[in-house]
Amino acid sequence: MFEEEIRFLRKMSKRQLAQQILNFLMIVSSALMVWKGLALYTNSESPIVVVLSGSMEPAFYRGDLLFLGLPDEPVRVGDICVFKISGRDVPIVHRVIKLHDERKTGKQYILTKGDNNQVDDRGLYNPGQQWIHKEDIIGKVKGFLPYVGMITILMNDYPQLKYALIGFLGLYMLINRE
Repeated sequence: MFEEEIRFLRKMSKRQLAQQILNFLMIVSSALMVWKGLALYTNSESPIVVVLSGSMEPAFYRGDLLFLGLPDEPVRVGDICVFKISGRDVPIVHRVIKLHDERKTGKQYILTKGDNNQVDDRGLYNPGQQWIHKEDIIGKVKGFLPYVGMITILMNDYPQLKYALIGFLGLYMLINRE
């Protein structure tokens, strides 16, 4: 069966092959447009994230897909936020446990902690950093889908799976006859 598809691929004219490649590129660009549209709608640079650790159990488990939004309202104690520490690539999902508002500047100082952790996140912040700020927050959690993000974790843990999946999808797009 696979040999038949390869023969079909070889019989394709340059025009048909170009059309299949353009179809594939349209799908990829549509996905990017949806992502950017979600980012604009939610006011968050990353409207969807995957939980990578068990630090927020039992609220969220590893592999849960989180939907984020970044409203203009101030952060409150109890909010579950996703934030980035400068110099690090992976955002962190933790709950706000303490706030300090500076009246003169209006700046908000935020302390976070994972629900499943024994201590606050000061050990995760950069050396000498005691608080994070609103600028560090990517978004507040607005909803989630349990375990939907496990495929992302598997692709990060096993990079060859990622390449195999991309290769399979690319090949499928080329040999798809519709």
